[in-house]
Amino acid sequence: MYDLLVVGAGPYGLSIASHAAADGLNVRVLGRPMASWRDHMPRGMFLKSEPWASNLSDPEGRWRLDVFCAFRGMTARHAEPIPLEVFAEYGLWFARNAVPVLDERTVAQLAPLNGGFEAVTEDGETLAARTVALAVGVLPFTAIPAALRGLPPELVSHSSHHADLGRFRDEDVTVIGGGQAALETAALLAEQGTRVRVLARTDRLCWNDVPPPWERPWWRTARAPHSGLGPGWRNWFYAERPGLYRRLPEGTRTGIAAGALGPAGAWWVRERVESRVEVLLGQEVAAARAVPGGLRLETVARRGGTRTLETGHVIAATGFRVGLDRLRPLSPELRALLATTADGAPEVGLDFESSYPGLFLAGLVTASGFGPAMRFVHGATFTAGTLVRGVRRRLRSGPAGRRIPAGRRGEVPEAVGR
Repeated sequence: MYDLLVVGAGPYGLSIASHAAADGLNVRVLGRPMASWRDHMPRGMFLKSEPWASNLSDPEGRWRLDVFCAFRGMTARHAEPIPLEVFAEYGLWFARNAVPVLDERTVAQLAPLNGGFEAVTEDGETLAARTVALAVGVLPFTAIPAALRGLPPELVSHSSHHADLGRFRDEDVTVIGGGQAALETAALLAEQGTRVRVLARTDRLCWNDVPPPWERPWWRTARAPHSGLGPGWRNWFYAERPGLYRRLPEGTRTGIAAGALGPAGAWWVRERVESRVEVLLGQEVAAARAVPGGLRLETVARRGGTRTLETGHVIAATGFRVGLDRLRPLSPELRALLATTADGAPEVGLDFESSYPGLFLAGLVTASGFGPAMRFVHGATFTAGTLVRGVRRRLRSGPAGRRIPAGRRGEVPEAVGR
């Protein structure tokens, strides 16, 4: 029986595994490494986060992104975006150097077992572990507007469904959304010859400014310190103090997680959009139906009025919405035992342990507990160290998997050791 089974091999899963192995735990990792970055993002995209804020985490800090870039003959510079394919290669390099042997199979089901958990792989093998870290990333949580649901994938897709946009060359595409995924997808489509438009609910697009210089007068740093989520004290708190964020009242936490760092495009994609992409603002899709050659969309303007447009395909770059029902590897029995927060996300304690002892969560699914940093690679460093310390405490305190008495939503009984 393993001490820890890590389900997922993205930045969070790999970082957790590195810390667990260094701590002497018998750990196993399951999942295709860096799958989101390798299989679900088109070539030509760039990492929005600063290079220095995009490190996977090992306890000694040896396997950083800048070290990999130097190994590749590149330089990771402040305010210069890193291509996503380089970041994906960095993740694989990190895995080879900082993580025990990877098992690229996926987990089909995770269920309670006396004294721990039982995981069934996609090919039917059964593995047992005392604790589990579920680090499934963002892909289970894709959000598509209600008016577009139920339409076939030939007509409607999510932005994370595309590793290659070449199929849309010389076609007509409408991208829904006003954030980085929508704007960069639209720019790439336009640059390959696609007739493309962006349709967004907002009345105006927001653009991030070029980050201030890394070295600057002390008084400028004091007014707006650098952080892994951008300059400013608020961003600094979200990025650098997620442990303190977790101690805020639940309503405050979930509200910030839902609204902070709203949709915005990076400065380096702005000119590519404004010069080549039609943008329809203040509108949302009210209805859609298939017609010969594509779809007919009926949109409603925020200030009143409707319009109809036809397009060959819709790409919904509408983000991700966490819900307990989306944690598909969990057996129905295990899912039913998890307490949730007010926004429907699983509740986690100060060390990322869920309300079911021995089951730990990581990544986007913990954003309502630990803040916006959990939506970015930068949050992996805090998560990995804190979570592995929690696993060690759980292993010392006795068998995992003991059922907790039912309580109010989000309430965790004192007996669990919160």
